Amino acid sequence: MRKFFTHLLILSSLFTASFAEDVDKYSMRVAWGYASEKDLGDILLNADLSSQQKNLTMIAIDGGYLLYPNISDLPFDLYLKGGFSYFNEDKRDDTYEALVYLKLLYNLDFLDNRVRFGFGEGVSLVKDNLETELIEADRRGIRYGRFLNYLDITLDVDLGKLFRYKPMENLYFGYLLKHRSGVFGLFNGVHGGSNYNSFYLEKNF
Repeated sequence: MRKFFTHLLILSSLFTASFAEDVDKYSMRVAWGYASEKDLGDILLNADLSSQQKNLTMIAIDGGYLLYPNISDLPFDLYLKGGFSYFNEDKRDDTYEALVYLKLLYNLDFLDNRVRFGFGEGVSLVKDNLETELIEADRRGIRYGRFLNYLDITLDVDLGKLFRYKPMENLYFGYLLKHRSGVFGLFNGVHGGSNYNSFYLEKNF
């Protein structure tokens, strides 16, 4: 028991030390996006940002808490994040999504600018099945589900540093790929999913 508390105190001191300097612990993001018929590989490898023929869009709000900045003195920040999304469907009733995920951000500083690459992993639950996922399931003859794995892949830039305007520092504009999938059947036997190409503003505070 003594060893357990010793380890707990060590971890606590490390975590506290990580916030010794003045850092922004919270983040808030607002995003808008549209559904894509392309799979994850086409979007990431070929930069294919084409939209689905139907008018399927979404808006989302995400909030985050900085768990650990500069992990091992490297330019990586780890956040715990949660969000809420509203999906504008075409032939079905509009629906909602709740999600929670861990997000790792890599900070690249150069020429007084900052660019961030982000990768988030978590889970997503929608109130009703998304129309874009039903279309794919019908086309491929596969299952669909409300509770799926979630990936949050981002690339953004600090607008304040980009435009040399200090009041806007820590306000980021970027691209977000919202990806839901069953991870080859690991979630409810689902082999499909959905991708939404999105653009956002995120503020750290």
